[in-house]
Amino acid sequence: MNSWLDQKEYPFNSNYFNVNGHQMHYIDEGQGETILFIHGTPSWSFDFRNVIKSLSKNYRCIAIDHVGFGLSDKPEFYDYSTQNHSWTLEKFVLELGLKNITLVLHDFGGPIGLDFAIRNSQLIKRSTVLNSWLWSSEGDPKYLKLKRILKSPLLPLLYKYLNFSAKYILPSSFGDNKLSTKIKAQFTRPFENRKQRNGTLAFAHSLLDDQEWFEKLWNKRSSLSQIPILFVWGMKDPVLGPSYLEKFSEGFPNSKTVEIETAGHFPQEEQPMQVAEAIKLFLAEL
Repeated sequence: MNSWLDQKEYPFNSNYFNVNGHQMHYIDEGQGETILFIHGTPSWSFDFRNVIKSLSKNYRCIAIDHVGFGLSDKPEFYDYSTQNHSWTLEKFVLELGLKNITLVLHDFGGPIGLDFAIRNSQLIKRSTVLNSWLWSSEGDPKYLKLKRILKSPLLPLLYKYLNFSAKYILPSSFGDNKLSTKIKAQFTRPFENRKQRNGTLAFAHSLLDDQEWFEKLWNKRSSLSQIPILFVWGMKDPVLGPSYLEKFSEGFPNSKTVEIETAGHFPQEEQPMQVAEAIKLFLAEL
């Protein structure tokens, strides 16, 4: 048992799925139609906890921790590529026999989940996307600045020795409601030693190496045109701000949007009740 885990905040039973000889943790709460939550970096199913507490009263809520994150195994040597996370998600869904799924995707969960959805659209009933992307950022001035940092030989040292992603990047991405010290510990403690931090570093490398792959996914978005999509956006996100929401809305013209003005990059952590209500209304419409 993880002694650092706050079981009052995260009062769920743990389940494990074996993949490539490693244990992937997930929670499975409530009954009814399936909602599947896919997190980004450097987070885990914990950041969906309050949304799940609300929705699991009427729905079956399943949330995974990618291998390398949360309560899943964190092998030092593993294929932590974004593409492999997507294939692992597919194995998980097929093994559990999930159908008529409503996806809830955040950050890297967007490309991971939507790649899976493009391959398996018959299994997806709806999708909700929170502060994410699905295209190349090569022409974006902000990305060009970031690219220089991503190429720096210091980056692996920051990630592996200082737990940079969880300790510094995550809290700096919040909007009006800042991350408390108590809750921040639930995001930093899964990466207690440097050998457990290769998952977060791999996502940083993905931003450098996978831009062409992201663009290919964007060009396949018509595969999802029959699936209702809701975008729930923290409008104070310092990286994936309103322009990302605008591009998604243009690319999916029949989608719905909910803007959360006070939230930054983690609306599900910052304003969970607004996120839960938006999803409830979206599910009730269809």
